[in-house]
Amino acid sequence: MREVKAIQQLRHIGLVEGTSTLLLLFVAMPLKYAAGMPMAVSIVGMIHGILFTLYCVGLVRVSLMQKRSFGWSTIVFIAAIIPFGPFVLDRGLRREEETLRKSIDVKTFVPIKTG
Repeated sequence: MREVKAIQQLRHIGLVEGTSTLLLLFVAMPLKYAAGMPMAVSIVGMIHGILFTLYCVGLVRVSLMQKRSFGWSTIVFIAAIIPFGPFVLDRGLRREEETLRKSIDVKTFVPIKTG
């Protein structure tokens, strides 16, 4: 069950981190350059940096816990750098989460003996 929780947390932080990337690119940067508000980039950029770091920690956790390949880890990392990447990646991670959940349900099934 820990594996399911870890991938679920990676998905969630990925979605939040992806949203912060979009806010940085499409809200804070235009505010800085078009409206002369450099503080917007400072605030959103700091929040985005913290979220990106949490995403990387979650990625390492899932990679080690599930013994993922270097290629898989690299793809998941690159998805965090590309705008909209975490949202595209989320579909695949959701499928993996469901597959993991089903395999755990099958492993923990214990038949009950009747009379």
